[in-house]
Amino acid sequence: MSNEHIVKYITKGMRYDGRALDEYRPVSIELNVSHCAEGSARVKIGETEVIAGVKLSLEKPYPDTPAQGNLMINAELTPMSSPQFETGPPGEQAIELSRVIDRGIRESKAIDLTKLCVKEGEKVWSVMVDIVTVNDEGNLFDAGALAAIAALKSAVFPHVTEEGSVDYNKKTDKHVPMNQSPIAITVIKVGDRLLLDPSPAEEAALDARLTIALNDASMLCAMQKGGDMPLTLEEIGAMVDLATKQSKELRKKLG
Repeated sequence: MSNEHIVKYITKGMRYDGRALDEYRPVSIELNVSHCAEGSARVKIGETEVIAGVKLSLEKPYPDTPAQGNLMINAELTPMSSPQFETGPPGEQAIELSRVIDRGIRESKAIDLTKLCVKEGEKVWSVMVDIVTVNDEGNLFDAGALAAIAALKSAVFPHVTEEGSVDYNKKTDKHVPMNQSPIAITVIKVGDRLLLDPSPAEEAALDARLTIALNDASMLCAMQKGGDMPLTLEEIGAMVDLATKQSKELRKKLG
């Protein structure tokens, strides 16, 4: 399917799968899909599927934040999820995906990192979120971000022995200290039209992309632009309005 045909249909307000331009595919969230992780979630948006897992460990804090826990977001785009992805070190697309999701979580102050401090300057909890693609049928940004937040909300701390070592075979009932549950919504521009939840073919035809993260109060906390074409202030405002409306629907899925 050529970009020319995609643009032609979208310009007329139509999509090949019959959806409205601002319509999402069905969204589902399944929690605790991994017994090895401290928290995990599988998210499906249509045929797009990603899994996120949270691992908690006791580490040294970063030198510039001695009284805060550590947070790391990694994304792996697996070859089984798309013929466009290859094995090896993270490519540009995987790095961008992890950074966009990381920015939404950090800028919304989703996790109270000060509560992860065990002993200032010496020992803190490190929170690592790994996002793995199972099937890429478009909109990995929104699916990955939703999976990361769902996994974090389900994560519980492992047991710490009297000697100070972590026993991963025993879990406590203490959850990761969450202040916010940011929702990321990606809006793409094709010609003069704005779309939500794009398919791979629509992503290939986009002129510009804007991923918008909103906190529990629907306040904007992060944005990341992609694509080669610029956006006007009016277009950015319309994109934010679309994202704000859709974020309320996705938030219902988190419970």
